[in-house]
Amino acid sequence: MIAVIDYGAGNLFSVCNALQYLNISHEVTKDADVINRADAVILPGVGAFPAAMNSLRATGLIGAIRENAQKKPLLGICLGMQMLFERSDENGLCDGLGLIPGEVRRIPSKRVIIPHMGWNELVITQESPLLSDIEKPVYTYFVHSYQAFCDDRYIIAYSDYDGKIPALVTDGKFVFGAQYHPEKSGEKGLQMLRNFEEMAR
Repeated sequence: MIAVIDYGAGNLFSVCNALQYLNISHEVTKDADVINRADAVILPGVGAFPAAMNSLRATGLIGAIRENAQKKPLLGICLGMQMLFERSDENGLCDGLGLIPGEVRRIPSKRVIIPHMGWNELVITQESPLLSDIEKPVYTYFVHSYQAFCDDRYIIAYSDYDGKIPALVTDGKFVFGAQYHPEKSGEKGLQMLRNFEEMAR
């Protein structure tokens, strides 16, 4: 079973629709006990970083998320990916979960439209079980104005949007983050969710 964390700021509907379509057992939860019992965890997210972190903090789940991230697969999606990093400067400095070294800042380019919205190709830089059985090229759907800045060793794939934007990241162990929306990225995005479930078995 996958625990989908509900902290009042997530894209729960689209994520759960995709999991249901794939017949993947999941439970939307605000309960640390459910997270502890789950085989894997998804942290969705839309909106602004500080508001999302405040909402997550109000649930009292930050400790459970950090603890479980040391022993079972965790996938952050969109803003949920950004929250995996140490901090963001969106609307002032705000601490994140600190599960992957790095920080989140506004996409710096002045030559492209912000937010970055639409389909973009993933440039894959290292192998990952999340990308198993997925034929290249891989295009995924993005909606975001802020991006992660981190060492290349944490980047599984990036997209080129007048610059290198980390698109799929990992701590090298159990933690993964997708800046794009796999649940809105067609069959290849759905395959990533299937792969995530496989990692939990």
